[in-house]
Amino acid sequence: MEESLIKRLEAAVTRLEGISSTGGGGGVTLSRGGDFSSGGNVAASDPSILAYDDLISQCVGRILTAAERIGGPVLDVTKIVAEAFAAQKELLIRIKQTQKPDMAGLAGFLKPLNDVTMKADAMTQGRRNDYFNHLKAASDSLSALAWIAFTGKDCGMSMPIAHVEESWQMAEFYSNKVLVEYRNKDADHVDWAKALKELYLPGLRDYVKSHYALGPVWNASGKPVSAPAKAPPGAPAPPPAPSASLFSSESSKPSSSSNQKQGMSAVFQQLSSGSVTSGLKKVTDDMKTKNRADRSGAVSAVEKETRTTTKPAVSKTGPPKMELQMGRKWAVENQIGKKDLVISECDSKQSVYVFGCKDSVLQIQGKVNNITIDKCTKMGVVFTDVVAAFEIVNCTNVEVQCQGSAPTVSVDNATGCQLYLNKDSLKTAITTAKSSEINVMVPGASPDGDWVEHALPQQYNHVFTEGKFETTPVSHSGA
Repeated sequence: MEESLIKRLEAAVTRLEGISSTGGGGGVTLSRGGDFSSGGNVAASDPSILAYDDLISQCVGRILTAAERIGGPVLDVTKIVAEAFAAQKELLIRIKQTQKPDMAGLAGFLKPLNDVTMKADAMTQGRRNDYFNHLKAASDSLSALAWIAFTGKDCGMSMPIAHVEESWQMAEFYSNKVLVEYRNKDADHVDWAKALKELYLPGLRDYVKSHYALGPVWNASGKPVSAPAKAPPGAPAPPPAPSASLFSSESSKPSSSSNQKQGMSAVFQQLSSGSVTSGLKKVTDDMKTKNRADRSGAVSAVEKETRTTTKPAVSKTGPPKMELQMGRKWAVENQIGKKDLVISECDSKQSVYVFGCKDSVLQIQGKVNNITIDKCTKMGVVFTDVVAAFEIVNCTNVEVQCQGSAPTVSVDNATGCQLYLNKDSLKTAITTAKSSEINVMVPGASPDGDWVEHALPQQYNHVFTEGKFETTPVSHSGA
């Protein structure tokens, strides 16, 4: 048994080394050791680095094994995850050899890791494919690696351990979708989703807790980290950075401008700097509609149909809004296609009202008094705790995940509602009215068990007995 385990670990390390050598690693070395001269070899033999090697060979190796059985985009994004962990290992080795840099120097220092994570984010852009939930789970999970940017309590980030746990919460929303979709269809996808979670919880979290609970420890007598070189005068401006990156502040800060934190935000701005207009194409005269021969004043039937069937990407009810009103109510309104909405500074006296949002995801970190979702479509909400109730009104295709406790969940006039409860919220009272396609997901009997789906009744039998009607629900298969 031990020999079999050792062979599996050696095979995993070999695969990881192959990724880096064949172009998947972008020049990052996964094997123990380093290329930083004798000082690099000493740093690479540090117990914390050896422990990180074990994390890569075991946890990353496990998810790679599952991805190889699936192939396609899932394997591609998993290789990027392995590449990101390898890049972080090299940064941890360099930290033991260099002095703590200033904000500008830190931006350049973290750039190799940031570049890798943006490759994963790029795979989630454009038209969605059958593996979108896999890609999104893997891409969002890489934000956990930003713990390495922690420089102190005033840097605008949570403590490293808390950051890893909080970062996984958003990725888990999509990971759970993979588990539900393939639970009874393909065990390989289920193994992949479980391995991805184990990579961070407990994998990366326990590693950070054991070696870097207070953040990276820089070498005061090491070599300095130089700031990124400035472009010479007259050189063209760099192209704009991708829309999301590992160290983007938009994924961890509240949208209210009054609550923005300083410190690490300066680094985030450095990493995403660039001219906004430098990548735009110039419109020449022959490209203008009035000068094009293939355009005339007549509108074809196909064009008419396209105009009438295509829905606008903006809400007709009003401009997007996400703000704290009078210190008591968070108003999230008319958000279209926003997957990174976060409310992180809230308390049990505040309420959250979500109205008119579509194809968006909102994460509420902390306990609030009440949450209401009204007239939303394809909306996802991840919340921790509510004191009073979570209400869903006049909605279509919403997904709600409770990570703490909620005394009451109310669903009124809604179609298509997927509710995820954790072990602390199994006693939640769920009331429904004029609603259909309501499914509740609960954890399995064992910690590693699959989620169990229960369909709430939407049909009832009414029988007049002894002077009154007696109502009983119609049983659903799988209920």
